[in-house]
Amino acid sequence: MTVAVQTGTWQLDPAASTVGLRHKTMWGLVTVKGTFTAASGGGEVHADGSATGTVTLEAASLDTRHAKRDTHLRSADFFDADNHPEITFAVRGADRLDGDGVRVTGQLTVRGVSRPVTFTAHLSEAGADALTLDAEFSVDRDQFGMGWNQLGMMRGLTTVTAKLRFTRARA
Repeated sequence: MTVAVQTGTWQLDPAASTVGLRHKTMWGLVTVKGTFTAASGGGEVHADGSATGTVTLEAASLDTRHAKRDTHLRSADFFDADNHPEITFAVRGADRLDGDGVRVTGQLTVRGVSRPVTFTAHLSEAGADALTLDAEFSVDRDQFGMGWNQLGMMRGLTTVTAKLRFTRARA
């Protein structure tokens, strides 16, 4: 069953949303997980059911629960948060698929480098005043200038997970 999403302007609810990442390190033996604690964004659902918008993360807000590692991730080896404080995903299109699926296409910008990204999200909740999207996709950090890899410890793709709750913006 496809649930209708109301047209109009929607605002990200940062308190009810999470964006995280995970990456295997130590030659695949350890999975590092982190969560961005500062996110903002919003979008517009159009009459044809498509959507556009932006989600912005503060690069320095990544928390892996390990202070020394977090400092390194904020450095020029990785996110270079001093020079590139924001990570953005600009949604160019979000189109409903069968059931709860939503095909999302957009531009991910990390460290000032933009790359196209397409993935399928799932609409886990849709009501008149709130909707929640769940998504998971992989990115190649090398494509964003984050090639630091001491002793070849960090191979493979980084997985991004998101649970984004949007509320209807009041006029």
